[in-house]
Parts: sequence; structure tokens; C-alpha cells
Amino acid sequence: MFTSGNESALDSLLERYKDKLFSTILFIVKDKYHAEDISQDVFIKIIETLKSGKYKEEGKFLPWAMRIAHNLCVDYFRKLKRFPFAKSNTDNEVLDTINCTEQNAEDKIIKVQSMGKAKDLLEQLPEEQREVIILRHFANLSFKEIADMTGCSINTALGRMRYGLMNLRKLMTGK
Repeated sequence: MFTSGNESALDSLLERYKDKLFSTILFIVKDKYHAEDISQDVFIKIIETLKSGKYKEEGKFLPWAMRIAHNLCVDYFRKLKRFPFAKSNTDNEVLDTINCTEQNAEDKIIKVQSMGKAKDLLEQLPEEQREVIILRHFANLSFKEIADMTGCSINTALGRMRYGLMNLRKLMTGK
């Protein structure tokens, strides 16, 4: 365990969850460079909390880390409102987040197009519905964990998921 001085335990823990954390942050802030900064801040906060002995092993590590990420994303948007700045909006951001090491060119193109379409559809959903879908399907969190993270009841999280999926279906069929 890291708290007892095992540095490799922390390395394996962070390695295991870094992609899920980054993907979730990227879907929330929609900017690769800010998502990278926020991810670094999340890892710093995790390490500081573990080293100080403040982490209580009451639940699973991932929901706790996701809660930190969610809070830092909220802080990011608060800061953005106070100090607006130009944000890059390149199409290459989706390409950068997909690991296409052993695929042929056609598979890469199909995957990028599918991710682009999914991202476009998610963008059209209300914020609460989009957040629940991202946390459930991309971060693999339970509805209880999502409810705790977003400060709503489990039924509200379930409802947001239901309406979000219904809205996605309507968008996909064009109705």
C-alpha cells in the first residue's frame, strides 16, 4: 500500500485509472490541453492526500478520484467565467484521445468518425444528462457513485440517464 511507503503501489494505481480520469475530464471540459492540466492537478491532489494520510479507505479508489476530477472541472469552469480566454477547438483532439496502434487505416477512420459522431450527439444533450452518460459509460461508475459525485439522488441519476438515452435515440434517428 502506498501510505505505508510502497511507491510502486501508487504507480500501478495511477496507471490503472489515468485513462478513465483523463477521458472523463476531456468530455467535461472539451479541451485537450486544459484536460491535461486538470488531470495533472487531480494526480497531485491524490498524491498529496495519500501522503498526508487523509485518505480514508471507506469506498473504492476510482469514485474518490473521479470526485476530485469533477470538483476540479467545476473549479475550471468557475475560473473560466471570471477570466474568459480563447479555447482551441481543433478536430484533432478526438484523434489524440484514441489509441489506434494496431489498426489498419480503414478501422482508424471508422473509429474516429464514430467517436466524432458520438461526441457531437453528446454535445447536444443537456449538461446533466451528458454528465451522467459520460460517467456511466466512459468512467464505468455505478449510479450510486454518480449520484454521490453529482450531488443528486440515485433516482435522479437514473432519470437523467434514461432521458439522456432517449434524447440520443431521437437525435440518431433524426426525430
